[in-house]
Amino acid sequence: MTISKTGPWPSITFPSSPNVAVVGAGAWGIALALVAARQGLKVSLWARNELKAKEMQEQRDNPTLIPVAKLPPSLSISSIPAQVVSAANLIIWAIPSHAFRSAVKNILPLAPLEAVHVTASKGIEDDTFATMTSVLISEAAGPIKVGAISGPSFALEVVEGLPTAVTLASNHREAGLWVQSLLSAPGFRIYTSSDLIGVELGGALKNVYAIAAGISDGLGLGLNARAALITRALNEMIRLSKAAGANPTTLSGLSGAGDLILTCTGNLSRNRQVGLRIGAGEKLEAILSSSKGVAEGVKNAKSVWGLANSLKQSLPMAREVYRVLYEDKSPRQGLVDLLTRRLKEEMPEELKGGQSSD
Repeated sequence: MTISKTGPWPSITFPSSPNVAVVGAGAWGIALALVAARQGLKVSLWARNELKAKEMQEQRDNPTLIPVAKLPPSLSISSIPAQVVSAANLIIWAIPSHAFRSAVKNILPLAPLEAVHVTASKGIEDDTFATMTSVLISEAAGPIKVGAISGPSFALEVVEGLPTAVTLASNHREAGLWVQSLLSAPGFRIYTSSDLIGVELGGALKNVYAIAAGISDGLGLGLNARAALITRALNEMIRLSKAAGANPTTLSGLSGAGDLILTCTGNLSRNRQVGLRIGAGEKLEAILSSSKGVAEGVKNAKSVWGLANSLKQSLPMAREVYRVLYEDKSPRQGLVDLLTRRLKEEMPEELKGGQSSD
């Protein structure tokens, strides 16, 4: 999972008052558009659905996804990609991971070559196991400045202005610092990192384990079990991320442990809610058909399990979530299989210089 096309870089001056484009008008896309607009920046938001774009532009809200927010005049909404990205200096991609490459293929060619791109999508592509910045890089015509923003950040709380801290990783230090300075505010603190793989994998993996935590709570297993699950989930996240080339300490930060704790315990987490309903006995198809928004962990359970197999990493919890979602395995049987594995030492062997184990 190496990052390529990182230079040489053309000469560029980062503007102090850039045009910002946000691609994707889901809850997280709206929240990030509001973050930028509240910083006094001119923001354009792309909504795939033409009718929804017109409604948002005229009514200045989206009560279905973000019931507490009014969209300021500095934020325009359009379903026409060129109107949103053609003059953008900073483009924030907030498209669900399963639709990410298709959107990039259609929209990236319309963007200025010197634009900085930041992904806010948390996922891994199914067939290639590529992260979202890797998708951007692979579809770009030449060197491209990319970043990924991730961390414990429910969209609703960001919109409400509640304190939030996230991490922004980038393949170009100056571009990362520029984005940090543009979007940081007293209620939205951004830390920078150079570990794109670690930040992106943390954001994708935690969704799978949030489903596991929801299943545990839905089965009524208690707080002790949830705490143990979160701790062992972090172990698996570190193991897989290190094998993919990440710095394992990244997973101890906001985009790893921080996001994992939030999504495993917070009831605003769509992935946790899916798990709760599975633990209570509902079938996945019925849950998805009645849910608003996208629970990324459902699709990413498949890609994470595929990535783990390709890297020859044993991830028992991720394996059981995959089997519950895609092989119709009983959640209780998954629990039995987890608890009856061979006994072992707590610390992952690879962090002590040995081989990976489960």
